[in-house]
Amino acid sequence: MTSATRLLDVLPLFHDDLEVQLLVTCTGSSAFEGGVEALLAEIGVPVLPWEQALGTKVDLAITASLGGQLHRIAGKLILLSHGVGYNKTLATPDTGHRTPDTGHRTAESALAPPPVFGLSPEWLLHNGIPIADAMVLSHPEQLERLRTACPEAVATAVLAGDPCFDRMLAARPYRERFRKAFGVRRGQRLVLLNSTWNPESLFGDGGGADVFPSLLPRLTAELPADEYRVAAVLHPNIWHGHGPGQIRAWLDRALRAGLVLVDPLHDWRQALLAADAVIGDYGSVSYYAAALGVPVLLGTAPSGGLDPQSPVAQFVRQAPRFDPHAPLADHLDDLMARHRSLPGPAGLTTSAPGASAALLRGLFYRLLNAPEPERPALLEPLRLPPYQRPPITAPLRVLTRVTSDPYEIHLARHADPAYEPVGEGQVHMATHEDTRDPGQLALADVLLRDGVLADPRFGSPEQWTAEVLARHPHSSLAAYITGPHECTARTRTGHLLRLVSEPDGLDPGASASALHAWLTAGRTVAQATEEGLTVRTDHVAHRVTVVAT
Repeated sequence: MTSATRLLDVLPLFHDDLEVQLLVTCTGSSAFEGGVEALLAEIGVPVLPWEQALGTKVDLAITASLGGQLHRIAGKLILLSHGVGYNKTLATPDTGHRTPDTGHRTAESALAPPPVFGLSPEWLLHNGIPIADAMVLSHPEQLERLRTACPEAVATAVLAGDPCFDRMLAARPYRERFRKAFGVRRGQRLVLLNSTWNPESLFGDGGGADVFPSLLPRLTAELPADEYRVAAVLHPNIWHGHGPGQIRAWLDRALRAGLVLVDPLHDWRQALLAADAVIGDYGSVSYYAAALGVPVLLGTAPSGGLDPQSPVAQFVRQAPRFDPHAPLADHLDDLMARHRSLPGPAGLTTSAPGASAALLRGLFYRLLNAPEPERPALLEPLRLPPYQRPPITAPLRVLTRVTSDPYEIHLARHADPAYEPVGEGQVHMATHEDTRDPGQLALADVLLRDGVLADPRFGSPEQWTAEVLARHPHSSLAAYITGPHECTARTRTGHLLRLVSEPDGLDPGASASALHAWLTAGRTVAQATEEGLTVRTDHVAHRVTVVAT
C-alpha cells in the first residue's frame, strides 16, 4: 500500500495525454498486500497479473517498490522512493525470487553493517548491472550515500524532488480547513499520534515496553476534551496487515473517548498540516512533520535499523523524547514553548521544493522518447477530508467552577478518566445515551444524544429530552445535539432551551454541562437567557447564547 500510494502521487502527470495508456501490476513479493487489490480497482486502469506484466512490452515502468524480479520488466524502468528518501537498513532484500548479487556472505561481510534499503547493490543491481534506467532521488545527500554504497548505480540517479512533500507544501494555505475537517475547534490543539510498522515503532509488537497502549487512555483521560483533539495515523502495513476492523477493535476505548483514526491512504498528510504537535517514531511521517515545522516528540527510537548517515538517523538523535512519566498537558506545553524547527528535516527532505512535478514529468517523457505536453506539470491537490466529529460516548467527568465579576463558567471535560479530575470546583458526569455501559446513565447528571431535528426514531428534541429525563429521574438535564454548534436542552424543572455557540466555538455537549453548572451554582434560567453564558476552557473564552423555546 505504501508503494502504491506513492504511484498515485505521480499518476496525474499523465492526465489528458491520449497517447499514453496506463497499466498497473503488483509483484506479489510483499507480505503486506492487504488493501492493494481494492486500491488498484479504485485507480480504474487495467490490472495485469505479474507474470502477464512481465511478458508485456511497455515503453516505461515506474515503481516505488524494490520487491520482485524488476530486472525482467520488458521496458525502461524508473525507481521512486516510497518514503522520505532512503534511510532504513535491512538484513536481506525483499526481492522475491531474485538472488542478491552479493551471493553468500563471508565472515567479514557478516560483521559489516546491514545494507541500506534502496541504496545498496542487493536492491539496485542484477548481475552487476543497474536494474533501473533512472533512480529518482529527492536530495543530493542521497546521491553521496549512493556513491559510497553502490557506485555502479550513480549514473542512473536523477534529482527530481519529492512529490509527496510538494503536495503538502501546496496545501499549507488550507490548514484551517483541514483542522475543521478533523473537528478541531477554536482554542483546541490537535495532537497527532503516528506509528511506522516494525516492532520498534510506537505501535510496536504488543510487548510490555510499548508506549502506544499505555499512552492512548492517558491522552483522552488527561487532556481536557475541549482543549485537545487527539488523532492517530498508523502505517498502512499496520492498518492492512492486521485489518481495519482489528485496529478499531484494539482502539475501541480511545475511539469512544474521542480519538480520530485518520485514513492512512488519503488523509495522513492533511492531518500533519493540521497538527499542533506529533508524538511519533522514526518513520517518514514524523520526519515530514518536522520538515513542516510541527513540534515532534519521539515516543520510541530504534536501537538499530537506520543508516547512521541518513537524515532520519540524525533527526532521531536530535529530536526531543516523549517522557511517559510526565503529566501530558505539561509535557505538550513544554514541547510547544521550547520548539525550534530542526534544520535537517526542512533542508534535506527535498532540494527542489515545489518543482517535483516538472522534474518528474520531464524525466518520464524523456524515457518514453515522447514529446512532453505543453501544459504545466501539476500534481493533484490534497483532498479536503470529510468532517469527522464522532460523539464521545465514553462517560465524561466534568470539572466546573462558576465565578462572578464577571460571571464565567470554567469547564474541563475528561473522557473516561481513571480518577477524578484535579482542580478547584464541582465535578459532574455527562454521559451519551449510546454509552457502552448503560448503567452509567443512571449516574449521569447530564444526558446527551446526537441527532437531527426530524429523526423519527427519537422524535423531536422536545420529545427525546422529556422521555429520557422521565426514564432517568436522578439526572438534572438532557441535551439533544442537532449540529456542530447547537443543542436543545431540557432542565429537570421543565425549561426547554436552545444553546448556540459561536462558529468553531464550544462543543454543544460542553454548553449543556456549562448550563448545568450555572444552574447548580444558584443562577437562574432567566439570567442565562438574558445574559448568555461565558464559558472558559483553559485560556479561551466562549460565548453561548441561550434561547427559551
